[in-house]
Amino acid sequence: MHKKILYMMISILVIASMGLVGCQPQVVEVTKEVQVEVTRVVEGEVQTVVITATPEAPKGVELPKSIVIGVLEPLTGQDAVFGEEAKIGVELAIKHINESGGIKSLGGIPLEMVVEDAGSDADSARLGAESIISKHHPLAIMGLYISRMTMAASEVTDREKVILMADALVPAITQMGRQYVFRPGPDASVHGASAVKFVMEAAKEKGITVDTIAMVNEDSAFGRAVILGANNEAINQGLTIVYQKEYPWDITDATTIVNEIAKSGADFLVHCPYFNDAIVYAKAFAETGKTPPYVAGAGACGYSDPGSIKAMGNLSEGFSNTYSYNPAKKTPQNEKFVSEFKQKMGYIPTEGAGMNYYDVWVLKEGLEKAGEMFPDDPLNPDHIRAALLALDLTSGPAVESYPSDHIQFDGKGDNKYSKAVILQVQGGEPKVVWPFEDAEAEFIFPLPGKTIK
Repeated sequence: MHKKILYMMISILVIASMGLVGCQPQVVEVTKEVQVEVTRVVEGEVQTVVITATPEAPKGVELPKSIVIGVLEPLTGQDAVFGEEAKIGVELAIKHINESGGIKSLGGIPLEMVVEDAGSDADSARLGAESIISKHHPLAIMGLYISRMTMAASEVTDREKVILMADALVPAITQMGRQYVFRPGPDASVHGASAVKFVMEAAKEKGITVDTIAMVNEDSAFGRAVILGANNEAINQGLTIVYQKEYPWDITDATTIVNEIAKSGADFLVHCPYFNDAIVYAKAFAETGKTPPYVAGAGACGYSDPGSIKAMGNLSEGFSNTYSYNPAKKTPQNEKFVSEFKQKMGYIPTEGAGMNYYDVWVLKEGLEKAGEMFPDDPLNPDHIRAALLALDLTSGPAVESYPSDHIQFDGKGDNKYSKAVILQVQGGEPKVVWPFEDAEAEFIFPLPGKTIK
């Protein structure tokens, strides 16, 4: 008898559940309790009782044991120095996030890093993106520092709906309609403009009049974007552009261009240098004896990267370069990062390392937000995208390691509050000198032994 009653109860619950589903085929309403009247016979007497049942709540998507984050950077070829440093930035960010409890809104899931070489050109970057996605299925990819490679890889990441946290600076990266690309750092035009602003503010502080500017860049989308930013700011400042030149990215001798810059009589030079071309130009300046009164690097950090400074010896003393990261920012999280990076590498974090460090922290904040906004399916790429677009950060580790104190994305995936700083080589070490309120050292202007007439 009791078994018959139990079977009857189960059948009624099933039928009731089917009825609920049948009435509302598009939206399933979840009730916390179901009450069913059951008639039973107890000792010959018919009784009607109400049984309350609590059905099991529907389960969301099962979460993984760890969240895979891909690093896709140039680890071979002439740009490998940037890729290796970027990888360390990701590695330390993931270490610090996991030590702090992982993604708390998802029950403390840790992050896991996988790595792929992006090679040295657009084709290898595209193949690298396909490889890392097919092998490891990362939720997001950090990379690729070189803009032409990032643009190629973003075709793959967008097609596969993988979030790409870009550390490359060409404005077009976020202007191609890509839905899953985010760039917390400043774009190339900000770097070009910042280089000019620094020189003009430094000249004003020293009581020096600056009237003319020369500009050179490699023949790439990145170089052109940086110089376009410098060009626009030069016009805003009332400067006369007396020389402008593009050169091949694999340049080996800059003597002719250096002579032409000297002939132009420019008061200062804005140059967009990567590692190798920075060394080529510094040597050409020294060999010809025709170093401009001031050399302001913009983008690519060729004059302020510790590796290039070491390779140039004292040839770059006083040269400056824009940076998408501020190693001198005095916050607990940034100081922790700087300390551990220096222990590991023997020098302060480079631009690529710093950008990737705060990029991972921004992604972490996006994952936390996704857990809050979409608890049933937080790792859906569209949900992560929505969560990143909903961020408005003014505190926390991401902001503590970022040049400005505000991170909020626009609809294209760019940070509305991006900022670049200026590092200058002083005594063989890169020092933050601009904006002046962020400076750790007094700027040098013009270059030692130079005058601006």
